[in-house]
Amino acid sequence: MAIKQAKVLTITSVKGGTGKSTTTLALAGILKEKKLKTIIIDMDLHSGTIAASLNLNITKDIYTLVNDYMNHGIKDIDDYILKYNEYIDVLAAPKDPRQVGKISSKYIDVLIKKLKYKYDIILIDTNHIIDNINLVTFDNSDHIIYVITSDLMDLKNMKTMLAIYKDMKLTKYTILLNDAMSKDIISKYEISSFLEEEVNYILPANSYIKNMRKILMEGKIITDEKNYQKATNVLKEMLDKILN
Repeated sequence: MAIKQAKVLTITSVKGGTGKSTTTLALAGILKEKKLKTIIIDMDLHSGTIAASLNLNITKDIYTLVNDYMNHGIKDIDDYILKYNEYIDVLAAPKDPRQVGKISSKYIDVLIKKLKYKYDIILIDTNHIIDNINLVTFDNSDHIIYVITSDLMDLKNMKTMLAIYKDMKLTKYTILLNDAMSKDIISKYEISSFLEEEVNYILPANSYIKNMRKILMEGKIITDEKNYQKATNVLKEMLDKILN
């Protein structure tokens, strides 16, 4: 009998400021409602905000886990995981960004493979830098979600990434346009024409949350907010398609 392994979904972007981490947290909230045991790995190693957004006290993080693994081996991986609620756990990014350079990509590969046997879903929030750690993360992903805006540089970078994907014959990705973070009003058709690729889903412009600071201060999941309901419905549809 095959052992069940977690689905690994990586949420990324091709530049900063697209609402990627907020989207990751929203997806975790939806998965909680589905009663799927989920861990968020904050692989935005230099400037991760997941633990802080959930008001979690960072006692251990990815760096301490990898460092202990390199020197002593890991007795219990649960010792490095922060618990938010019954269904959502977090593995935090390093508290000190100077430690990032000491994290080897081969241990990230081992980490993801170990966590696959403990969860239903692994959400990985990562940055837009194409380095060895992100490449290992992508290789371990069942699906990659690109959160983009209508910003011209964002679209140019996304077009370059799509060209790389086509060259490698990779198809396990979804393009999510975040209109709430878009400054320029460009239609879905125009963006799809420019990218030469269909924009799969759009987070509506009115899903922008004015009291985001209060939500973060209280460590809440954004999907609990009424103003975010339209965006939540989009993300639910996207998740159902990806997971099924």
